[in-house]
Amino acid sequence: MNVAIVGFGIEGQAAYAHWSQLGADITICDQDPYKQIPPDAASQLGDNYLEGLDRFDLIFRTNGLNPDVLLRDNPGIGDKVTTSLNEFMRVAPTKHIIGVTGTKGKGTTSTLITKMLEAAGKEVFLGGNIGVSLLTVLPKLTADSWVVAELSSYQLVDFRYSPPIAVCLMVVPEHLNWHGDMESYILAKARLFEHQTTEDLAIYYANNDTSRRIASYGQGRKLPYFAEPGAYVKDGSIVISGERICDTDELKLLGEHNWQNACAAVTAVWQVTQNMQAIRSVLTTFAGLPHRLESIRSVNGVTYFNDSFASTPDAAIASLEAIREPKVIILGGFDRKLPLDHLARALADNHDAIRKAVIIGASGVRLAGELEKAGFTNYVIEQARDMPAIVKTAQSYTRQGDAVLLSPGFASFDMFKNFEDRGNQFRTVVEKL
Repeated sequence: MNVAIVGFGIEGQAAYAHWSQLGADITICDQDPYKQIPPDAASQLGDNYLEGLDRFDLIFRTNGLNPDVLLRDNPGIGDKVTTSLNEFMRVAPTKHIIGVTGTKGKGTTSTLITKMLEAAGKEVFLGGNIGVSLLTVLPKLTADSWVVAELSSYQLVDFRYSPPIAVCLMVVPEHLNWHGDMESYILAKARLFEHQTTEDLAIYYANNDTSRRIASYGQGRKLPYFAEPGAYVKDGSIVISGERICDTDELKLLGEHNWQNACAAVTAVWQVTQNMQAIRSVLTTFAGLPHRLESIRSVNGVTYFNDSFASTPDAAIASLEAIREPKVIILGGFDRKLPLDHLARALADNHDAIRKAVIIGASGVRLAGELEKAGFTNYVIEQARDMPAIVKTAQSYTRQGDAVLLSPGFASFDMFKNFEDRGNQFRTVVEKL
């Protein structure tokens, strides 16, 4: 088989290992003219990396490359295009697969599900958008293995399968510059459920109409969470099927938005095992993933939180409400033109608990304008584009007992490589204070 691997990052490298084992002739196509490739692979690098793909039997699409771009430059190749996710689902030896999507909370929920199943004695592998290609997991699987897949809209846009258990968390506008509009974003998410049968299970967030709509696209049995019969919060406790799992104040995860993630995970795991001790032990010990409302350290009575993963206004609002202390919040970044009025209102509604909003990045002028419209004027636009200066400015507005919260509400690409780079730079500066 003559295979083109388009994009040679984490997914492309996993695809290369997979199809090499199958004896394919491989050509690596990448926009980077200096990309390091294996010596036994052919290459097509630089500006013309998408030319002539119709000559291949199979074309691997890396997640970040919109399939519309492939088809625009190579009309008629749609049937040849595949992805790590499609290939994994085609050949995986196990049917014990749980797919998780949503705008935010995917990584946390997927990790909770994984840890709960492991605590219950299952062999579990976590992969997908969380940074581990499912193709690297494939050789380790048996028919009894469980797989938890965190799945983004980039991965799902041309998905041809559906897992037996699929979970949709809250969905709000994101990645609209990639998808074009909200409807396309929703339809991409819906592909997780589209091929489900009546034997399958579609779990969705009860309080989000978009989540409910996405879960409705397949034939799977519909099961809400944050409402009965799924897991929900009652009188300060997480409850399912009349069983109290734990109190919300026992959760190590900060913020009421994480009550949703916890309930989503409990609802999914409850369909596999009702091991109360396993589920409870994870909820009361797991403190979260890096860059997700992560407490870095306290300095002179001020606690610094890294929530760099918060790249949408809704995520920033959730973090703003999760940190109860008076706070300096660092907001802003690459502007994807998402609506900001609700973020501005949230700052205005919480003005008594905000010492200062430090606005950074390319979004600064537009964000400041929205804050002014909402009546919130307690902000400063930070002109510096380096993290030490940003942290120094934030620190200057703090008092003992306060918090500094990096929860930008925007993507990072105007000033940083990605959200990890932004969060790591924040951590490095705070650790030196």
